[in-house]
Amino acid sequence: MIVKTPPLLLHWPDENATQAFAEHLAGQVGLRNAFVSLQGNLGAGKTTLVRHLLRALGVQGRVKSPTYAVVEPYSLQGLDIWHFDFYRFSDPREWEDAGFRDIFASPGLKLAEWPDKAFGALPLPDLEIRLEVHRDQSRSATLQAKSATGLALMQALQEAPTRDAGENA
Repeated sequence: MIVKTPPLLLHWPDENATQAFAEHLAGQVGLRNAFVSLQGNLGAGKTTLVRHLLRALGVQGRVKSPTYAVVEPYSLQGLDIWHFDFYRFSDPREWEDAGFRDIFASPGLKLAEWPDKAFGALPLPDLEIRLEVHRDQSRSATLQAKSATGLALMQALQEAPTRDAGENA
């Protein structure tokens, strides 16, 4: 089911605000079996947001970008997480060969940077987060629900501590 809702616009003045958002998102029950796509230019803060989210979920140790490996798996008590980075993804056959279809069909949290590079292979995300960095190094995040799960997450995030007054469009 595709959901059409107005986007939620957020402003994060600094990395602390990004971290506060990630912690708020980590506390949402629906996140445990969601697919979240992260879009934005190089340096927009996609991996930074994922790192804060993974830390908030309880991931210990080094959290590295999966730019070259394409996917980094994490296993927590009762929660499997896969962090994808499709920036270097170029051959759709990689999708089948790597078993990504099985990963996306299984329970757990899937986070994907550069989802447009795997267009046609990826399922529709539950929640899409588009990041943009500004000249003052603050960031804007535009959240768009694409499913009932994404809608529930977005509704819970309406009260995110980093939401600027009047930015919900």
